[in-house]
Amino acid sequence: MNHAGTVTKPARVINGPHVRTERTTRWVMLHVAISLIPALLGAVYFFGIRALYLTALSVAVCVLTEYLWQKITKKQITAGDFSAVVTGMLLAFNMPATAPGWVVVLTSVFSILVVKQMFGGIGNNFANPALMGRLLAMVVWPGAVMQYIAPVTLNADAVSSATVLGAVKTGGEAGYSYLQMFLGEIPGALGETSKLLLLVGFAYMCYMGIVNAEAAVTYIVTVLVLTFVFGPAGLFTGDILLNLFGGGLIMGACYMLTDYAFVTRRGRLLYAVTAGVITAAIRIFSIYPEGICFGILTANCLAGGLSLLNKRHVYGTRKV
Repeated sequence: MNHAGTVTKPARVINGPHVRTERTTRWVMLHVAISLIPALLGAVYFFGIRALYLTALSVAVCVLTEYLWQKITKKQITAGDFSAVVTGMLLAFNMPATAPGWVVVLTSVFSILVVKQMFGGIGNNFANPALMGRLLAMVVWPGAVMQYIAPVTLNADAVSSATVLGAVKTGGEAGYSYLQMFLGEIPGALGETSKLLLLVGFAYMCYMGIVNAEAAVTYIVTVLVLTFVFGPAGLFTGDILLNLFGGGLIMGACYMLTDYAFVTRRGRLLYAVTAGVITAAIRIFSIYPEGICFGILTANCLAGGLSLLNKRHVYGTRKV
């Protein structure tokens, strides 16, 4: 009731977001997909036309799965917002050139249907769909997705070859120079080998204002510092460049970690450090040579708890 004696309705507070912008989900995801093109071209160059086939198959299945699910459930059709395209590309980038087509199809359906759509669609999924698809393949069909081959540019036979980190983990030699690791002329998953092309795409996203490089750099630095300090031959014996260029650290930092899990700067950094600590611990102490998938997915699952640590005081209320 106001001073005039009339009754007024209380103000109704509507959930956010309250900030309006011309950048739609479609706009953001389109540019993320564009940023992945250099790495895709590099995959075709290093592993042949099969890299393009597996990526196109993954993208097609992801988009079709999202469309059919939304059509059947009579939900808003968002299959054209390019988010499924990005998921399909990243999922293929986590597969070796030897991955069977049926594995790509099944993991694509799982990533979109189970991880993304059944949790409410884009923005509501609890973990990165592409990494969850990769994890499913590693658990259910490890022999199908962990058979890597050397790039065709080395004129090597298409036989199984250990990754750089895998070879070092078992006590062997890297077998490749740091320059080869940086350029992408090493065995590995389709999209992770060329760090140069991944950084080109990431620079494009930073230029377009899509991502903030702070979290990615924090994640990389955390992994490099810990793997250097707790090196395999004792304290401060880790190979920094090997850990940086020998695996999928840059792809994980630039394209997997940069999901919009947190809004605040403090939350993003806490999230990145958590993923980095877990990734480094797996690289150092477990039988797995990589750790990217487990580190980022664990941080995804811990996002709720990390949000509580990052919770800010609400003005007008008493602190407990």
